[in-house]
Amino acid sequence: VTVILDYIPNTNHTGMYVAVENGYYEEEGLNVNIIEPTDIDSNTVVATGSATFGVTYQEDLTLAVAGESPLPIRAIAALIQHNTSGFVCLKGSGYDTPLNWEGITYAGWGGSGEEAVLKAVMIQAGKDPEKLNKVIADGLGYESLGKACDLMWFFEAWDCVQAEMGGVELDYVPCRDLDERLDYYTPILTASNDTIDNDPELIKAFLRATEKGYKYTIENPEDAAGILHKFAPDYDLEMLKKSQTILADKFMEGNPVW
Repeated sequence: VTVILDYIPNTNHTGMYVAVENGYYEEEGLNVNIIEPTDIDSNTVVATGSATFGVTYQEDLTLAVAGESPLPIRAIAALIQHNTSGFVCLKGSGYDTPLNWEGITYAGWGGSGEEAVLKAVMIQAGKDPEKLNKVIADGLGYESLGKACDLMWFFEAWDCVQAEMGGVELDYVPCRDLDERLDYYTPILTASNDTIDNDPELIKAFLRATEKGYKYTIENPEDAAGILHKFAPDYDLEMLKKSQTILADKFMEGNPVW
């Protein structure tokens, strides 16, 4: 079984690495290989059968299945119950509202879902989204703010933690505070329609083991961060622990089950 991530390994994914490390997949008879994405997005990789399961963002899946050439994939699980991402700017800059986004520079990853969200929140604020200058992020994260750009889209339990540890103060506006429609499940797990229709037992086995991994992560966030660190040793362990502790309350937030 191959799982393709949406991004480089991070604390959103820890439950799956825990399931590998603790043998939960093996108990289900599965040999799971978790891989990082390439230039091809995870939805396409799963749709073509090159990976069994994928991690993606709800807004990207919506576009993938609702477009003119819909991909034959569906969501099978939510990794986080609510949208824990939002827009950030340097503290006190005044760019913490779409009312002030005209004429400033936003650095992002250039996705169509991202573009749709930016457009929607600016129009809702009565502003012209064409007046927001958009560039591709340079990969420096919070260090780009106030230099290469004024505004970015951050994940609270990852990017914001890194900024805090780097001594940079931010103003953070959660997406769900801008529009209740932006409070969607994200990230999510996907499978192809072919796998869903023809091998449901594989999916059930994979999700049983994955659930164990995430429940372990919820109950033991610092230990789980240590497991993730084994697979991604370049990260600062203290940052991983801080991030995982935040997410421990998010994976099942408002839900009695994973």
